[in-house]
Amino acid sequence: MWWLSRVRGLQFPRQSFELSYIAALVFGAGIGAYIFGTLNLWASGMAGIARSVEGALAGGIIAIELYKWRHGISLRTGARFALPFAVGVAVGRLGCYFAGLEDFTYGTPTALPWGHDFGDGVSRHPVQLYESLAMAAFAAFYVGSVLNRNAAVITNGFYLVLLYYGLQRFIWEFLKPYGGLLGPFSLFHLLSLFVMVYAAVMLATAPRVSLKHERAAA
Repeated sequence: MWWLSRVRGLQFPRQSFELSYIAALVFGAGIGAYIFGTLNLWASGMAGIARSVEGALAGGIIAIELYKWRHGISLRTGARFALPFAVGVAVGRLGCYFAGLEDFTYGTPTALPWGHDFGDGVSRHPVQLYESLAMAAFAAFYVGSVLNRNAAVITNGFYLVLLYYGLQRFIWEFLKPYGGLLGPFSLFHLLSLFVMVYAAVMLATAPRVSLKHERAAA
């Protein structure tokens, strides 16, 4: 996001650069990653400890909202994380794909021609690639919007990427072999709903921004 700021002179809330803010974000994301990743593993009938990107996201959101409430911060501080998050997931899911069965992010069996055998002789949905491509598409959309000075996307980019991420993740979860918590819905289905509801509320209550392409503070 730094290079976009240099190109367009965008300004991000200073609160999101404070060390205490970063510490709260890292702590919340770390706790969320392990708690939700491990709970999903157990719900799927497997022992051990696991981490989850979506768990980290949920933990980070909760930690930062508590931090902002504690310090009386009413500004929206997530704008500078929109592009890094989208790119991070797109790249990170490639790592999950190459990690194979050990990573436990593979898909359910499929007869589709692009199914992939991760080493157990079963052709499976490469859901990691589905998610990587989906998030790369958002990153491209976001960069194009910023370069065109779309104030609405710049200001609300973080919540737009959360809404998009939650929606695409909710869909891909139907193609994963995770245990259900509520009927056909896994823990990550529920986390995806949480992320989408949070993003939708933040977008619905956001200050109105002109949809015209104009220079705006992020």
